[in-house]
Amino acid sequence: MATIIEDKTHTNQESQPANAEQDSPITLTLEQIQELLPHRYPFALVDRIIDYVPGKQAVGLKNVTFNEPHFQGHFPGRPIMPGVLIVEAMAQVGGIVLTQMPGVNGLCMFAGIDKVRFRRPVVPGDQLVITTELLSVRGLKFGKMQAKAEVDGQLACEGTLMFSVVE
Repeated sequence: MATIIEDKTHTNQESQPANAEQDSPITLTLEQIQELLPHRYPFALVDRIIDYVPGKQAVGLKNVTFNEPHFQGHFPGRPIMPGVLIVEAMAQVGGIVLTQMPGVNGLCMFAGIDKVRFRRPVVPGDQLVITTELLSVRGLKFGKMQAKAEVDGQLACEGTLMFSVVE
């Protein structure tokens, strides 16, 4: 398992003064996210983590572009990001939190989703700001998170995500 918690080269903090380290958000680049998650194109749906609090939450960005393959057929003349991909993007941000929990080893997979609601369409040119907050972890094998995706401060999607850690 790759770890980002102790390695300051994986954060934006290395150029900060020593007393500012605790106040600076931990960020992750696309390359660092790829060290932690197995997803690759066209299923890598997180471009950057802009705020990571170990063991608690992460805030990630997904830049929605017209070049993504699903827009060809969803829908011609009126491209809308499929809801299932919005939920997958939320799960990938949640995967960053869960994979970095001490003692969690293995692949984090969806085990369930509850109370997911879509509040507005997501279209090319939008930037999804995805926040996942860890609610619970059981036996280092199951995790539950509250997630939301926003565009320009407007709620696009929200719900509860469950994960199972598979060896």
